Amino acid sequence: MRLSTVILPVHRWSEGQKIWRRAEELGFHTAYTYDHLSWRSFQDEPWFGSLPTLTAAACATERLRLGTLVTSPNFRHPVTLAKELITLDDVSGGRLTLGIGAGGTGFDATALGQEAWSPRERADRLGEFLPLLDELLTNDATTREGTYYSAVEARNIPGCVQTPRVPFYVAAAGPRGLKLAAEYGQGWVTYGDPKGPADVPVAQAPGVVARQIEKLTEACGAVGRDAAELEKVLLQGSTAEKPLESVGAFVDWAGTYRELGVTELVIHWPIPDSIYATDLAVFEEIATEGLSQLG
Repeated sequence: MRLSTVILPVHRWSEGQKIWRRAEELGFHTAYTYDHLSWRSFQDEPWFGSLPTLTAAACATERLRLGTLVTSPNFRHPVTLAKELITLDDVSGGRLTLGIGAGGTGFDATALGQEAWSPRERADRLGEFLPLLDELLTNDATTREGTYYSAVEARNIPGCVQTPRVPFYVAAAGPRGLKLAAEYGQGWVTYGDPKGPADVPVAQAPGVVARQIEKLTEACGAVGRDAAELEKVLLQGSTAEKPLESVGAFVDWAGTYRELGVTELVIHWPIPDSIYATDLAVFEEIATEGLSQLG
């Protein structure tokens, strides 16, 4: 099992770079950030762009993998995104992971002036977005006409450092998203129950993830793929579970999900006076000692 963190892009780089370097020093496998234009309680607070932040983090670190949790079609287009991804993969020396999903109904959904898309519309768009992005990142030139996204002789030379392209970690809970994860993903991402994660009793939270993994396994089988090939990533912070209260609480939490088949846990870097306010000393102790205590 691997332990990663998500660092929200809320700090000016003079301070933010210290956090990304510290994440590497603590031994995290990957440091992700949210690919949003703004987010929930941070709407009226500082919030910087994810891909420039990850590019700066790539220059400030040497070993730490970097990624998005998650990019979505809400304000992205595959053609321009592909160009930015091959650049970031190059700057980082092949340390980039793209977390990607259908998006939600938050600020990103209407920031460009459109009406928020229904769940079906979001699934429709991701179903076109992801295959096109895959093609763009694995070919020198791409032409494809779609209902929502098209490319005309879109060039992506020299392509990604990682071959055949940067890994896709697909966030999905429904059948269409899970099918995309099975077809295109090198990993799968969940945060628990997508309908109301904070309302799921602690005792029931692992069962939600277990059922999702069962459905992922079925989706992989349907396309002739072994689900063991995919990393299974759990993002902490959207359930009533409190794994960051102590090292012991983390060990219990991590052990439960390791038994279910989760291979990577992602915990939020502490942000004072926010929903992610956590004791930094405890957080760092978890980072350095938590997994070793699983046995």
